[in-house]
Amino acid sequence: MNEETERVIEVKDLTKVFRDFWRRPKVRALDGVSFEVKRGEVFGLLGPNGSGKSTTLKTMLGLLYPTSGTIEMFGRSPRDVKAKALVGYLPEESYLYGYLTAEETLEFYGKLFDLSGKERHERTRQLLEMTDLQHAAHRTVGEFSKGMARRVGLAQALINDPELIVLDEPTSGLDPIGRRHVKDLILTLAKRGKTVFLASHLLADVEDVCDRIAVLYDGRIRVEGPVKELLEDRDTSRLTMHSVSPEALKRVLALIREQIGTEPHLDHSSRSLEDFFLGVVRDAAGSEDTESSRARTTGIADYLSTGELVSKE
Repeated sequence: MNEETERVIEVKDLTKVFRDFWRRPKVRALDGVSFEVKRGEVFGLLGPNGSGKSTTLKTMLGLLYPTSGTIEMFGRSPRDVKAKALVGYLPEESYLYGYLTAEETLEFYGKLFDLSGKERHERTRQLLEMTDLQHAAHRTVGEFSKGMARRVGLAQALINDPELIVLDEPTSGLDPIGRRHVKDLILTLAKRGKTVFLASHLLADVEDVCDRIAVLYDGRIRVEGPVKELLEDRDTSRLTMHSVSPEALKRVLALIREQIGTEPHLDHSSRSLEDFFLGVVRDAAGSEDTESSRARTTGIADYLSTGELVSKE
């Protein structure tokens, strides 16, 4: 597969200027933004509120027209219906019809993609199981908690078996258990070959799932690259050892001190606060398999295919 077919998103010199009633420039939301996303990547667009993340997403999805610059999705315009058919989108707020049940909601979105009745029914069943909502399939979503509504939103973003999944603040407002479930799903989708574009200001979540990131501030990309390379501190080194006796550790430290001429810093490995919290919840629940503690989204719906790009013909 060549470089061109590997590229899912290509943004070049994207600029968006919002104008007032008299067409005078009011806000330059984006200023020469350029980046690309390749097939199978989890790409994170980071930035504080007001940095231009949502404007970038809306322009990518064809909801806003750029003032200048170009965007291509699968080698096509983002307004091309064939490109749109390959995209699943979860907005920052899950705008769902509160009078529909979870099952009816997914059936509705399946109809928008012209899926057959049999296919809609089967995909709905699999998605409800994948997001652990089968027990609430016939409840109206207006009764759902924010976490449950977010899971319905994730399910609708996958109903069309998209090649590209665009997620805007997917873990916003969720508790630590819900956030872990969403991150597990993103990683599982990536292993399945899907491409995920994630916009967020929750840095810890992005660090856990993204292959590459770009930091957006004041409408400009300030830095871009692989997460591991950007976060690596090459001026320090860490040596990890397991079950070392105090005497052996003392000798190792003395040898290091002799070689480098300074006192090495000694600390102990630690878990993230999220892992610690989830461990406490599991212990309190008494079992990892209980309703409140199991990782609901570690599985994947069978119908979700591996990510393949369409030709540009």
